[in-house]
Amino acid sequence: MAVLPMSELISLVEAFGVIATLFVIFFFSRKEMRNLSVDIETKVLNDLDEKIHEMGQMMVHRPELVKLLTKKHQSNQTPELVFAYYILYMYSYAFHMRQRKVLSDNEWAGWLRWMKTTFDEGTIREYWEKTIEPEKWFDPAFQDFIDKEIIKQNNPSMK
Repeated sequence: MAVLPMSELISLVEAFGVIATLFVIFFFSRKEMRNLSVDIETKVLNDLDEKIHEMGQMMVHRPELVKLLTKKHQSNQTPELVFAYYILYMYSYAFHMRQRKVLSDNEWAGWLRWMKTTFDEGTIREYWEKTIEPEKWFDPAFQDFIDKEIIKQNNPSMK
């Protein structure tokens, strides 16, 4: 059996320590880079959401501006229709923040409860099903979520 002198053994342990430290640093830096990427994407979504929010406020106050987005509803450009879009965009934003794991379980439970209640007790369901063409205005994942999780779950006749 070969015996290593003490100085070589210490050098070997130091090299192993340096390599292990580099692996730990690499592991945590990759994790932080992923978190940073999610944070940047979330900030971009927040900025876009603020712009949609401001646009929605303008259109609620002046429904005639809707014609810039679509000519289809010109005959019934009521504040209620504009506000229905506004509410649905807000729900869509909450849904996407949940997908990105920005909302906690408790926050999401509150949003989910609110969405279900408004679809049950308000007229937003009628706008979603009869007036708004969700496939034109919302992404497929959100549309499926509303159709499968909110509407069908709250409507026993659709199960």
